[in-house]
Amino acid sequence: MSRKVILVWFRNDLRTSDNEVLFSAVEKSTFVIPVYIFDPRYYTEGKYGFSNTGDLRQQYIVHSVAALKDKLQKLGGDLLTFEGYPEEIIPQLVQKYEVDEVYHHREVARRETRISELVEESLWQVKRNLKHFIGHTMYHKEDLPFPIKDIPNDFNTFKKKTAKESFVRACLPDLEQISLPPHLEKTDFPFEIDTNSLVNYGELAAQNALETILSNTDNKRDLYTTISPFLALGVLSATQAFHFIQSKITAQNKKKINFILDGLLWRDYYRFMLKKFPNCYFKSSNALNNDSQIVQSFIEGNSDDGESNALVQKLNERGELTRAEREYLALYFIYELNQNWLIGASYFEQQLIDYAPATIYGFWAHVAGEGTSVKNNRSKADWERIKKSKEQVV
Repeated sequence: MSRKVILVWFRNDLRTSDNEVLFSAVEKSTFVIPVYIFDPRYYTEGKYGFSNTGDLRQQYIVHSVAALKDKLQKLGGDLLTFEGYPEEIIPQLVQKYEVDEVYHHREVARRETRISELVEESLWQVKRNLKHFIGHTMYHKEDLPFPIKDIPNDFNTFKKKTAKESFVRACLPDLEQISLPPHLEKTDFPFEIDTNSLVNYGELAAQNALETILSNTDNKRDLYTTISPFLALGVLSATQAFHFIQSKITAQNKKKINFILDGLLWRDYYRFMLKKFPNCYFKSSNALNNDSQIVQSFIEGNSDDGESNALVQKLNERGELTRAEREYLALYFIYELNQNWLIGASYFEQQLIDYAPATIYGFWAHVAGEGTSVKNNRSKADWERIKKSKEQVV
């Protein structure tokens, strides 16, 4: 095989196992250059005054990237880390190391796809190709029983037809080693981290989280959100999660496992809908209120609702909420406070460590009654029912 160098641009796929991009690069090249870039666009203030990435999620990302670097080093490789714009840094690396091709996973949200386009345009200028892979969903796009344009908008129809007529691909094996080009530069990691804390991040931590949810005997607890942070950054693939829990299913834990599978299916659905209807979850067709004082009281946990205040405090301190807790907050924000749901979604974007564009904005769109699956849209009546029954948030 002639000498070939492939640069792997990591984004939300921070793993070496079941990673088609990395697996293909190792299989088809002599040398691989793994790269992660901390793009400042993700750390600026958004339209509604919230950071695109809050402190808690930034710490989660930083440590997850560090965990990937540590694993790559143990495989004989490394992870080059930079702060800056990928469309500037990647072409420079391509020319410096005579890279033949750049591999990366395709995204679906507007900001992410625009950055990919900028990288692709800059690589064209140096006559190099950006190869796109599809690998963030449980069901691969090519295995769906319908093309993207014909995916049913109704979630339950999507769920039934996909489960009946499609399949989840087998996981790709983990790598045994990675070969770096000779004289590859060393990069300083941009952030100070406690290396002893890396046991709580990365692929081993994701595997431990899977073991934890299977050993938990509480079938009513929302265990999907235990693994959702790993899924959001691609430390764990949805395919890996599916095959693991399917292999452990019993009559006793079937209800719990079906709840987790439902979370994985909703995650797929949101991403496919965003592909079918570009940007559909990031806009509203309704006139929406925006009272800065009401919003500020809400995010500080100083509203008139004690349950909301407690959940906001949990979100601000831990960056975590169960699905039921998220729904309670969203219903309260939209139907009690009468505020613009896009502001609420932006607040979740800042705070949640498991933030993923399609999932979080798709969730808020459905709570606001503007989601793509009409039967799953919520309304003020749902909020009134919760208030009347005083349902306990799980």
